[in-house]
Amino acid sequence: MRAVRPASTARSLLRLVDWARPALPRMAMGTLVALLASLIALAVPQVLRELVNGPLLTSGSRTAVVEAAALVLALGVVEAVLIWSRRVFVATPGTTVEATMRTDLFRHLLDLPLSFHDRWSTGQLLQRAMSDLSTVRRWLIFGLLMLVVSATTVVVGVGLMLWTAWPLGLVYLVGAVPVMVLGFRFGEDYRVVARRARDQAGDLAGRVEESVHGIRVLKAFGRGTDALDDFTRDAEGLRTTEIAKARTLSRVVLALSVVPETAAAVSLVLGVWLASQGLVSVGALVAFFATAAVVNGPVERIGQLLAMTLDARTATDRYLDVLETVSAVQDPARPVEPAAPGPRGSRVELRGVGFAHDGGEPVLDGVDLVLEPGRTTALVGLTGSGKTTLAQLVPRLVDPTRGQVLLDGVDVRDLRREDVRAAVAVAFEDPVLFSESVAENVLLGLPEAPHGPDDDERRRLLAEALEVASADFVADLPDGVATRVGEEGLSLSGGQRQRLALARAVAAHPRVLVLDDPLSALDVTTEAVVTGRLREVLEGTTTLVVAHRTSTVALADRVAVLEEGRITGVGTHDELLREHPHYRYVLTALAARDDDADERDDVDERDDDDEEAVA
Repeated sequence: MRAVRPASTARSLLRLVDWARPALPRMAMGTLVALLASLIALAVPQVLRELVNGPLLTSGSRTAVVEAAALVLALGVVEAVLIWSRRVFVATPGTTVEATMRTDLFRHLLDLPLSFHDRWSTGQLLQRAMSDLSTVRRWLIFGLLMLVVSATTVVVGVGLMLWTAWPLGLVYLVGAVPVMVLGFRFGEDYRVVARRARDQAGDLAGRVEESVHGIRVLKAFGRGTDALDDFTRDAEGLRTTEIAKARTLSRVVLALSVVPETAAAVSLVLGVWLASQGLVSVGALVAFFATAAVVNGPVERIGQLLAMTLDARTATDRYLDVLETVSAVQDPARPVEPAAPGPRGSRVELRGVGFAHDGGEPVLDGVDLVLEPGRTTALVGLTGSGKTTLAQLVPRLVDPTRGQVLLDGVDVRDLRREDVRAAVAVAFEDPVLFSESVAENVLLGLPEAPHGPDDDERRRLLAEALEVASADFVADLPDGVATRVGEEGLSLSGGQRQRLALARAVAAHPRVLVLDDPLSALDVTTEAVVTGRLREVLEGTTTLVVAHRTSTVALADRVAVLEEGRITGVGTHDELLREHPHYRYVLTALAARDDDADERDDVDERDDDDEEAVA
């Protein structure tokens, strides 16, 4: 569910107040000193008017001229100091606002459910976290401030021009009408193309991320040229949109340059005639055009500032698109405290559980299953039967669309998510490692000090977990457990990554352990060793093993058969072989796949050995 996005530029940008509030005092001071600098610039023409009408046109003393020049110099120095002060006031709070917004976005991304991350590309999220927030920061510390200062300068300047020589001021005001009309039309056109450009930039970033992540596949299949063609097409589309942005902006910049200059030219002709008729003094004429020169600068900048404002509006909308996405998995308003852990793990019950993705066909349809404390249950079924979805329900990565998942008799939706995930650890078939050391990856599930174990205990748990996962290859890495594994652990083989992911799940000593085919990348010999060690370490832990291989069933005390979204049989391996035809069919299908895999074991083992040697 997504909140309604603000409909106007002003309402969109006003949403930034929530983050900018701590910085508002300094931003207000920055705006104030910038306004003072602008008003001082407008005061200089008035000094010139008095100078021309006084000492220069009369027999005034040289002292009066020097005093006027000194006053202009003093005003210029004060203006420079104020401009410097503006930068001092706004630079730090602007970066603070950006950092806060970026942190809030990342925190929200961590909170959003898996379904969100399945829909959104990494490139779009990176673009929002980096480029869009940088645009917002630049607007807050410069665009907004200068928009206020420029608008005030124009209003006060035109007022002074009317006061100095009202006929000439009226000419200037007439020129403002087409500028306002063009500015309105510019805003409508630019907003659309600015949004398209940012969306395309996000898609392009996603294209880069996808290609770099899949570089091994592209090289293996010789599809680098195709990837380059796709990238070039997207890059050309972005370039075309950016050109359209530039053309849209150039039209308004041209108008904002030509119209004031045209008005100034007409005013010059009219002003000379009025001065010749004695209707306007020479000093007033000088002051008028000096003021016009000051005002023309902000008028010509208005186009750039409007473009910056519309870019900021687009960036804010894109940021809020993510931040206002409500997670379907929420903590309860009044959470129940989790039960104290028992000596043999927790009891997990699934009662009438159903699940469907976004209102589609149900993946699970009335699942009833009990995971007994301290027992290991293998979940078997054909591909697409919903095994992985069921495994995600236990740690509450997703919520059932109907039914209940109970942990020690309490619905997991009545518990805080952190309490559920402290009790349940997961090892996925496709392991994900972070660009940290082996030790940090394995001990990821343990709380940090002072609430977590001390250093000695962490070292003991690390060694135990690596031994259980048969991750003896770690000792041969350049820095042992301190070795950084690289982005997503791709410097390691698939079997090595799986063993570290398994060690990570075991190290947390959870009350419930969910293993989603954690041994698929291991050769038969290593799998047998790991399976034996797991049976020892899992004693006293409630374990659900999603089995994609016949050998994985050996871990289990009993087996549950998932068929067309329902549990159609629960029992020991021997019982189900005798009594459950679908179980025999599933085992036959798994055995056939295992035979195909066995043919590759020797090759895989050699590859693993080679990669371990390289590592």
